[in-house]
Amino acid sequence: MIELYTAPTPNGHKVSIALEEMKMDYSVVPVDLRKGVQKEPDYLRLNPNGRIPTIVDKANNDFVVFESGAILIYLAEQTGQFMPKDVNGRSRVIQWLMFQMSGVGPMMGQANVFHRYFPEKIQPAIDRYQNEVRRLFGVLDGQLANNEYLAGNYSIADMANWAWVRTHSWSGVEIENMPSLQRWVDAIYQRPAAKKGIEIPQRPDAEEIVRSGQKMIQR
Repeated sequence: MIELYTAPTPNGHKVSIALEEMKMDYSVVPVDLRKGVQKEPDYLRLNPNGRIPTIVDKANNDFVVFESGAILIYLAEQTGQFMPKDVNGRSRVIQWLMFQMSGVGPMMGQANVFHRYFPEKIQPAIDRYQNEVRRLFGVLDGQLANNEYLAGNYSIADMANWAWVRTHSWSGVEIENMPSLQRWVDAIYQRPAAKKGIEIPQRPDAEEIVRSGQKMIQR
């Protein structure tokens, strides 16, 4: 049994999607980011970085894993799913997972801050991050033009990138001129586990998301 400490964000959704795809038994412990639960001592004992998600593997002596990419690799290795066993295939998946971790997530996160949450509209900052998001999306679109999924077969790399890319409009970036990326987004939406994963835990409405985001950037 996996205990999943999470919130309704793309980073949280990566892991709930993976757990659903892998058909693992898990329980959800919602972390209220608005109240700063992620900064409380009990949570920091699990995740010293004070972020979500975190998992506790009850079947592995309560082993704790934090950082969403590390969690995805751990789950893939534990189950033998969505990660090739050969060195080259494994490397390809990890490359595209790191692409999300180092590029897509941080740049979309900053676009969200300046486009949605920051109290002042600083247009050069908005432009800078939205343009970088578009560039990264172009890289994904190019890869997907010749591949059904990012690293060959559907993998944890797709789960991680999709959890963010599907929210592109929230960052103020559209993808209608990127047909391969749009095809991939639509295809993963057809996966029941992916659709279920993005509903865990229940997502608040848009106004509440903005209020929460505004509070969090002040911490």
